[in-house]
Amino acid sequence: MRSPMPHQVPRRRDAQSGPDLAGTNLARAGDHNQRVTLHAIRVNGPVTRHELSERTGLTPAAIVNITDRLLQNRLILHAGRRRGQRGQPARRFVVNPDGGFSVGLNVDRDHVTLVVVDFAGRVRARSSREIAFAQPATLHRFFRRSIGQLLAKAAIERHRLIGVGVAFPDDIARAHLPDQPTEYAAWSTVRVDDLIRHVLQVPVFIENDAAAAAIGEMQFGAGHKYRSFFYLLITAALGGGLVVDGHYFRGATGRSGEIGWLRAHGADGGDQQLQNIVSLSNLCRMLATGGHRIASPAGLVRLDAGAHAIVARWVEESSAALVAPLVAINCLINPEAILIGGRLPAALIDRLAMATNRRLAGHVGRIPAVAPIERAQLADDAPAVGAAILAFNARLLPLRDALLKPG
Repeated sequence: MRSPMPHQVPRRRDAQSGPDLAGTNLARAGDHNQRVTLHAIRVNGPVTRHELSERTGLTPAAIVNITDRLLQNRLILHAGRRRGQRGQPARRFVVNPDGGFSVGLNVDRDHVTLVVVDFAGRVRARSSREIAFAQPATLHRFFRRSIGQLLAKAAIERHRLIGVGVAFPDDIARAHLPDQPTEYAAWSTVRVDDLIRHVLQVPVFIENDAAAAAIGEMQFGAGHKYRSFFYLLITAALGGGLVVDGHYFRGATGRSGEIGWLRAHGADGGDQQLQNIVSLSNLCRMLATGGHRIASPAGLVRLDAGAHAIVARWVEESSAALVAPLVAINCLINPEAILIGGRLPAALIDRLAMATNRRLAGHVGRIPAVAPIERAQLADDAPAVGAAILAFNARLLPLRDALLKPG
């Protein structure tokens, strides 16, 4: 729980007090307006001051003051002028990619990926290793050895880093995946931020991997097209994330979107967790059982005819298992789209989306709405990129509760 701000009297809450509402002060409103303007420039740039005023609802005078301040702080840059029919051509603005840098770390059961991201969302440097069920000590060594090399490769000095974001699966040791060793339970007693905090001496932000991927998609991917969507992250396990009206929705305890924990019937009719059916680990298990072993997801694009038949069976079994959960999501949430991301090759995600769309088509007219299923726009590094965005969110981008006083 956050402590009250200086000179703020804590407000007493009880079961009958209703929603916890609060006013704000000019300082917080000004910071929020600057964040909103900066976000509008990043999403819509190159953009003029007049266009920013229309998109944000702020007055032209406020936009002038804010853009001057952002220029002074080198968070935005001039991008030429837009010529109109009359008068002086209007200046256009874009975000400065060098305005800030962040590190994103994605830890999963089958790999560890590290990226350095600029403020425009571009990956400046990347390192990834296929490590099955990496132990805490292994992660610490990988991060300590890799980060210096990546910063040098990208020519970024350490003092220019805003922070480190970590995409880390919730209950990483509790989800029982095929071949998961008993010693993997070590993660139940280790905080991942404690392993890396002292390496760079910058703030560390931790997020569920599916949530981080959804946040990345919201900021740099299909979020520019859809304001409300459900995100399916297919990695070694299966996760989900919910974006509503352009904001990530966490739920009462921060565990919204946990679709992988739902129960489903497998091909043998047995009841099991959905993530034991719709996951990369299950696909690899099925391939290995059929005599086809792959070292990484990249191996899925180099398979023989026998392996292709197994992949086709996984697509059909996964799409069948997804129908009931996605019908529920359509009825309860009514998203504009359901996006699939993760470490599968793009062509395989497209096949799964097509097969699931085909099955859901039978529910059109039987339920209020059926959202289309599409491949997410970001690549398989979406959780790492989304994790890097956490530092930008904390320092530079608009937050849903920016106008509420902490209580």
